Amino acid sequence: MTQKIIETFDLTKDYKLKNGKSITALNKVNISIKEGEIFGLLGPNGAGKTTLISILTTLLQPTSGYAIIDGYNLMKNPNQAKARISLMLESDMLYYRITGYDNLKFFCKIYGVSNYKEKINKIAKEFGLEKWLNQYVENFSTGMKMKLAFCRTLLLERSIIFLDEPTVGLDVNTVSFITKRIKDINKTVFLSSHNMNVIEKLCDRIAFINQGEILKIGTQEYIKNLMRKEINIDIEIPKNKNKLKSELEKHNFINNIVDKNNFLTISLKKRENFKDLFSILQNYEVTRFIERESSLEDLFLEII
Repeated sequence: MTQKIIETFDLTKDYKLKNGKSITALNKVNISIKEGEIFGLLGPNGAGKTTLISILTTLLQPTSGYAIIDGYNLMKNPNQAKARISLMLESDMLYYRITGYDNLKFFCKIYGVSNYKEKINKIAKEFGLEKWLNQYVENFSTGMKMKLAFCRTLLLERSIIFLDEPTVGLDVNTVSFITKRIKDINKTVFLSSHNMNVIEKLCDRIAFINQGEILKIGTQEYIKNLMRKEINIDIEIPKNKNKLKSELEKHNFINNIVDKNNFLTISLKKRENFKDLFSILQNYEVTRFIERESSLEDLFLEII
C-alpha cells in the first residue's frame, strides 16, 4: 500500500490587516498526497495556492492546524521535514548578479550536495544551459531563468518537490520541455499552476482551491464525472440531417441541438439517454459519432 507522504489537518492561515481586521488565506484545508504522486493545485489569483505551498515548505507558519511531511509534524519537527523537500517559486529563488554556475554551486554547497561540479555540468547540458553557465543570471531570458531555477530544485535531490507556477510566462517549447521533465522526475510532486494543459498532462490528482478553501479534490476522471451535467456529442450525418434534427427536437432527453455544416452537436441530459439516442440514430447514415469530454478549464470555471 502506497503511503501518504503529505497530509494537512485543518490547516488555516489568517493575516491581520492594519485596520485591525483579518483575512483568511487558508480555511481548514485537508489534503493527502501519496508517495510518488503528481498532485495539482488549481485556483485563481489570491485563492491560497502560494500560501499553502509556503506553509508546507516551512516559509510560513499556519495560524492553526498542522501538516505531516513524510512522517514528520511540520510544526514540531520543521528541520526534519525541510530536509525532505525542494521548492521552486517561479524564478525568484535565484541571485541575478552572479553567474548561473555560481547560483547552482552556492545552493549545492548550502544543502550539502556531493560531487556538485559533475552534477551541475550534467544537468546544465540536459537543460541546454551549458553555454550560459558563466553568464550573469540578469542577462538570462525568462525561460532560461526558469530552467536554471528548475535545475537548482532538482540538484538538491529531495524526495518531495514543490513547484509553484513553473511554466508561467514561458514560450511553448520551454513549457513542453519542463512538462516532460516533470513527468520524468519519478518523485512526489506538488504542482501549482494556472496552465490547464500542464495540469491535464501531468497530474494524477487535482484539487480546486478558492478563497482559501478546497472545493473539489480527486482524479481528473472523478472530477469530470462528478461535475458533468450533460454529455455533448458531435454527429456527422451527410444525408437527411434536417430530418434527424426535427426528430431529435421532439424528445425531452436532449437539451440543445446546434446545426453546423454536416454536423449536429447535441447535449444529452444524462448518460442513460444514450440508448434512446441510439434507437433513433440506427435509422440514419451516421458517419461520425464523437463524445466531447469536458476540459479542466471548463470544470475550473464551473467550480470556481
